[in-house]
Amino acid sequence: MPAERLLPSTEAEDLLKLVREISRDELAPHASKYEEEERFPREQFRLLGRSGLLGLPYPERWGGGAVPYEVYLQVLEELASAWMTIGVGVSVHSMSCYALAEYGTDEQRERWLPEMLAGDLLGAYALSETHAGSDAAALTTRAVRSGEVFVVNGTKAWISHGGQADFYTTMVRTSEFDTAGARGISCLLVDAGTPGLSASPPERKMGLTGSTTTQMIFEDARVAADRLLGPEGDGLKIALSSLSSGRLGIAACAVGLAQAALDEAVAYAKQRTQFGKPIIDFQGVEFLLADMAAAVESSRATYLEAARRRDRGLPFQRQASIAKLVATDAAMKVTTDAVQVLGGAGYTKDFPVERYMREAKVPQIFEGTNQIQRMVIARDLRRA
Repeated sequence: MPAERLLPSTEAEDLLKLVREISRDELAPHASKYEEEERFPREQFRLLGRSGLLGLPYPERWGGGAVPYEVYLQVLEELASAWMTIGVGVSVHSMSCYALAEYGTDEQRERWLPEMLAGDLLGAYALSETHAGSDAAALTTRAVRSGEVFVVNGTKAWISHGGQADFYTTMVRTSEFDTAGARGISCLLVDAGTPGLSASPPERKMGLTGSTTTQMIFEDARVAADRLLGPEGDGLKIALSSLSSGRLGIAACAVGLAQAALDEAVAYAKQRTQFGKPIIDFQGVEFLLADMAAAVESSRATYLEAARRRDRGLPFQRQASIAKLVATDAAMKVTTDAVQVLGGAGYTKDFPVERYMREAKVPQIFEGTNQIQRMVIARDLRRA
């Protein structure tokens, strides 16, 4: 179990208690089966919505929970420790709501945000393209204004919840690339039912197989002009701002996954005997477990510090990149070591640690690869 935490209020403690109960009773029992069947857990997301867990960091005015980011991230950690697909999915949904919540007009917020935060609508975030992953400014999906609509053409790639989401926060090019560059990107809130929008067959992935990932294809898709979020040309600024918060979400999920792997390894080491005693009594194993615990708790500390800076209105982009880098690298190491502690048993699907190890890889890649995080950190240090 995670170490005891100092939460900012009794309400936060009650919230974490509720999340642990839901995770234990409604999420963890289904995780292995859904992942094996590559089955999207839509009903579980609806349950979280009914429980008030899909709009936690947003204002109460539009149906959010108005909780500090520090608390929201601990909720993500709890969810991910039970089922990584769910933790990542909640993080993706929250990031998909960010552009509307932060850059939309009050009229736009009143119209769409309550359903999104209540969980009636599930979101996806459509920034990446096959040739524009880390280089987001190179995206080419084009939106041409025609009266009161934008006509959108292009293909988005690696979209979590693709084909399952109800709305797509989508970055498109509204000005010519060679004249406007990054300044020519805008943000559209695209309804899933938009004619001309379709999903490709899901990607075949090594992990997070319950989380559908697809390309989203725009073929003369007509999106109403009132779905433009923020000023035209501010899309990349919106995207990068969204990613700073989203990286903290992925860091928290990675810590939850690592915690689950550590818990499984400790439990196994206590009951598995060799040479007449539990293997946890052997120095080679106990040192391995100690290093795993140190990695989990230090990773947790990085994301909590970044979240506290965000909550205080301080710059936190560097700290978010550090948290994402440290936590996801740690999760990869901890889950690999968990398989080692279980030995041959850990390599089988009879125990969840092999799944944890497969799931730990992609957090090092999405929301900006860890190589990109190092660039972000170094550039911030140059400016300091």
